[in-house]
Amino acid sequence: MIAIASDHGGYQLKEHIKAYLAAKGITCQDFGTNSADSCDYPIFGRAAAQAVADGQCERGIVVCTTGIGISIAANKVKGIRCALCGDILTAELCRRHNDANMMAIGAGIVGHATAERMVDIFLSTEAEGGRHARRVGLLMDIERE
Repeated sequence: MIAIASDHGGYQLKEHIKAYLAAKGITCQDFGTNSADSCDYPIFGRAAAQAVADGQCERGIVVCTTGIGISIAANKVKGIRCALCGDILTAELCRRHNDANMMAIGAGIVGHATAERMVDIFLSTEAEGGRHARRVGLLMDIERE
């Protein structure tokens, strides 16, 4: 299951991604928001991130206008490595090199077709391990301090 959330600025893209994943048979748990009415991204980014950190969801996708704020909110949750991705290459490398368990997308930056491709790559790419695993371990050490 994939955790998904957005604020008002990312609502339309979040809904598009949900429908895209549903058409592919991938289940999402939606942590809000449920409209384009103004709201606070930390609430929804945190809720999705907590579900990933707790193991309730395998990975997460969060969306706001730029992706910046909601990625910061998600990264405040222990165990989360949320990468802000603006293109297909970053969606691939955040998984391959950083074993990111969440991806943030800026709805004002990325169009629907690119977002679909980014989601496909983010969900299908495995972490490489090796030297990258060592570095991810060092990141997690920082979190434990």
